[in-house]
Amino acid sequence: MPIVPDTRDWTWVLERSCGECGFDPEQFHRSLTASAIRENAVAWALILKRDDVRVRASDDRWSDLEYACHVRDVYRIFDQRLAAMLAEDNPMFENRDQDASAVLDRYDLQDPGVVSRELLLAAKNYADRFDSVRKFEWSRPGTRSKGSHFTVETLAIYGLHDCSHYVWDVTSTR
Repeated sequence: MPIVPDTRDWTWVLERSCGECGFDPEQFHRSLTASAIRENAVAWALILKRDDVRVRASDDRWSDLEYACHVRDVYRIFDQRLAAMLAEDNPMFENRDQDASAVLDRYDLQDPGVVSRELLLAAKNYADRFDSVRKFEWSRPGTRSKGSHFTVETLAIYGLHDCSHYVWDVTSTR
C-alpha cells in the first residue's frame, strides 16, 4: 500500500492541543523556541542511529530515515521563511508537497549519518535565527500561498509542533 498524502490543514494546532502527540500551544513560550528546536534535533540524531532506521513500520508510513529527511527540510524551509518574515513585509510562502519531495529527493536512500549532520546544522541555523528575534519582531507577518497567515510567533509554534509530532510518530509505535 503506498503512502497516502496527508492533506489535512494542520494550522489548527495554533489554537488547540494535538490529541495525537500532546503538543499544546498554550504551553508554548517564545523564549524557549530555540532550545526546543535544538532538543528536537538531538532526538533525531539519536533516532537516526537505530539499526532499523530505513525500515517502514508499515507500507503506508515513512521510515524513521524518511521522517528525519522531512524534518531536516522543514528546518531549512522554516529558516528561510523566518528570514523572509524578518526582512520583508508580509512575504508569501509557496506551498511544498512533502510527499513529492520524499520521492524526488529519494529520502529512502539517503545516508543516515549525513542526514543527521544536515538536520543538526539546519536546526542550529533555524534556532540561531530565533535567538536573534527582537521583541517587536515576533508579530511580523507572513502568508502561505494557501492563505494561512502566520506571525513569527505562530510560525515557531507551527514548526515546533510539526517536528515534535514526527518524533512522536516514530517513537510511539515502538
